[in-house]
Amino acid sequence: MAFSCVALLALCTTAAEHIAPPSLSSIENSDIKRLLPTDEVKTMLAGETEFLSLRSEYMSADFRGIVLLIPDWQSTPTNNAGMSYLRKELNNLGYTTYAMTTPDIDWQASKIAEPAAETAPSAATETESQANSESEQPDASSKNEAPHHVDAIEAISDEILDNYKLNLLARYKALYQTAMQEPTNIVVIAQGTSAGVLTEYYADFPQERIDAFISVSSYLPNAKRNKSLSQTTSLVTPAFLDIYYASDNRDILINLKNRQRWVNRNAKFDYRQRQLFGLRDQPQQHARLTKEIDGFLRRLF
Repeated sequence: MAFSCVALLALCTTAAEHIAPPSLSSIENSDIKRLLPTDEVKTMLAGETEFLSLRSEYMSADFRGIVLLIPDWQSTPTNNAGMSYLRKELNNLGYTTYAMTTPDIDWQASKIAEPAAETAPSAATETESQANSESEQPDASSKNEAPHHVDAIEAISDEILDNYKLNLLARYKALYQTAMQEPTNIVVIAQGTSAGVLTEYYADFPQERIDAFISVSSYLPNAKRNKSLSQTTSLVTPAFLDIYYASDNRDILINLKNRQRWVNRNAKFDYRQRQLFGLRDQPQQHARLTKEIDGFLRRLF
């Protein structure tokens, strides 16, 4: 009886061991490799990190350029929010497309605390005792002290966004270097948060040359960063097409007028805004999205 109890206890202890679930990107990668033609799936390196991109050749008489497709975070290059449709339809319009997978989000990302200045033990003890004695004495002025403002805690911190931006840019640069092997027009189309962080990146005047940047429902899930995105939009060097849906969330729609105001102030004459009505996963909507993109690009080259 004692032996069986010990065996049962050992079994329970073994069963309680935690096994980490597979990452979202590993699941997406396995699905892509299993479901899509092998000649379209390309494995690339961003530093030491492998990621997948989907390459589709142009299928028209005239070759017009290369389009880099970057989906929203926690999304795939085969999503039904326009990426999957654009990946093939742009081939018919004369573009070779590269659609890349996005990195996983590190929800635990945080800044490394800066080391505090070292103080002598005696000085630290003296300072602590002085603070304790002052705290014990009532401060008459504290009663009349004006209330101070406390900022709300962001749902998505700057650290999480910066970590995602760093990993996304590493993949983007690897994809860009591949596209640069063909001297032609280069267009970047990005969605959601990926479009938001790329807007910040292009506003810093990077060395990479692109001929057009198209954002679809661009925003940043951080109130301060999303508010500053309006001004940042006007500083992007390449021609900019800003597409949004009437059904987009409030964080996107509320800043659209401010973007146009900043664009007017900074005289960015190659900026355009376009609104699409209806649901973003409808075939008719994908056709409208393609038409807007094609019309914008034909004015450029």
